[in-house]
Amino acid sequence: MLVPLFFTQACIAQEILTPVPKAKFLTKFLFTQYSGGVMVVRAKLNSLPDSLNFILDTGSGGISLDSSTCAEHHISLTQTDTVITGMGDSHKVKFAFNQTLYFPGLEVSNLNFHINDYDVLTSVYGQKIDGIIGYSFLRRYIVKINFDSSMIEVYSPGEIAYPKEGALLNPIFTTLPIQNLAIKDKRKIDFNFYFDTGAGLCFLLSEKFAKDSGILLSKRKPLYTQAEGMGGKLQMRITIIKWVQIGRYKFRNVPTYLYSDEYNVTSYPVVGGLLGNDLLRRFNLIVNYPKRQIYLSPNSHFTDQFDYTYVGMATYYINGLIIVDGVIKGSPADKAGILKDDIIIAVNKNFSNNIMQYKDILQTVKETIRIIVKRNGELKELKLKPKSIM
Repeated sequence: MLVPLFFTQACIAQEILTPVPKAKFLTKFLFTQYSGGVMVVRAKLNSLPDSLNFILDTGSGGISLDSSTCAEHHISLTQTDTVITGMGDSHKVKFAFNQTLYFPGLEVSNLNFHINDYDVLTSVYGQKIDGIIGYSFLRRYIVKINFDSSMIEVYSPGEIAYPKEGALLNPIFTTLPIQNLAIKDKRKIDFNFYFDTGAGLCFLLSEKFAKDSGILLSKRKPLYTQAEGMGGKLQMRITIIKWVQIGRYKFRNVPTYLYSDEYNVTSYPVVGGLLGNDLLRRFNLIVNYPKRQIYLSPNSHFTDQFDYTYVGMATYYINGLIIVDGVIKGSPADKAGILKDDIIIAVNKNFSNNIMQYKDILQTVKETIRIIVKRNGELKELKLKPKSIM
């Protein structure tokens, strides 16, 4: 009998790995830090002779231009059916397609800017805000942000060495990075929050998340305040929570805004709010969108005190004047006799007419601050004593 013989040939598959190129340094340039840690960079648009001011914002899912900047420079716009949603507003937008930005040593082409009205941001900072740079730029590069030197370094995608001291985050990436944080007040919760360098605050919770989670201590009563978003001026509440932990770093008694999220910008119940740049500026950052990583290194601002002051008035720089837009009833500003539409002339002998300097002076808890206002053509000196939200 013939017994068939079966020969099995072993096939060895050899996997050939292509080396990942190292990230290549492209350029570096300075940024200016505005109140709340917001970063503003300068760049030229197309052939315009002067540089424009852009907020660098990981909380932006694209890139945008201010509508008045477009009108001033006669930039051609196209109406679209694209809808953008931000804090306080949702609307269809026009686009400026196929534009080019020029940073020192770097040309970034084929950018499609959506158009928005940033007049309220200009009035908050007292400096023209021409646009916001977000995902459309950040997805192309590795971006190092150094808050000690106010320097941004840009690298091509590739392998990059992270510092020895620090923490590597692996956020969920849509067009925005979403980081899981541990937070505690009445109870401890792990939840997702946007990583938002464009937000000039420490921490923000959706009111729905705060209510559903029961995170907040009921004995602490949040105070009403005014804030600003894409849709303009917003009323929020402000409080503190016991601690927020990002990676292995824990911050205690963190000032926290509560936002009634009518348009569900925070995407609750997937995301509960956002971590802003007044906390993130305490780290030097390596923002690596191509590898979906963010690296944090504590810097010289890591132990800076949080701002707990509460004044209860909103001020804006409008047509060269610093004007009181609103006063919360029962607040220190209200008790000082400050009224809506007062023009602030000086704060503690500072006559600079610089709204950011005035805001810095007002961040002094329990000290009496002298404010000179102009009301109905007359000058008045008022005494204001900010209180703490602690």
